[in-house]
Parts: sequence; structure tokens; C-alpha cells
Amino acid sequence: MMAENEVKKVSRIKRTGQGMARLFREIRAELKKVIWPNRTQLINNTITVLIFCLVVGVIIWAADFGLTALADVVFTK
Repeated sequence: MMAENEVKKVSRIKRTGQGMARLFREIRAELKKVIWPNRTQLINNTITVLIFCLVVGVIIWAADFGLTALADVVFTK
């Protein structure tokens, strides 16, 4: 009984190791398929994201400012 459990434990560890090796092989294969941006694309995309974040931040700030002013008017009377 004890030897049988040891065999199962060793085979499970061996399968786990094989599974991890397969996982990393598949990750490497997928990363080879990725089309990486060149420097100009990367800079343009970064600038676009930063501008978009700034615009959304300004919109949220304006909404917060307006709603706070409205709440002050409504609840102070």
C-alpha cells in the first residue's frame, strides 16, 4: 500500500514537471507569434494613451466639481 502511494506521488510529480515544461514551450511559441511594435509605433501609442487618460481625468474632475457644487447648493439651504 505504501509503495503504491509512493509510485502515484512520483508519477504525479513527473507529470507536473512535464506539464510545466509544456507550458513554457507553448508560452515561448506564442511569444514568437507576437508582432512587436517598432519604436515610432510605441511612442505614438504611448502618447495616444497618455492624452486619452488626461482627457478622461479632466472629464471626471469636471463632473466631480460640478456635482460637488450642485450638492452644496442643494444641501446647504
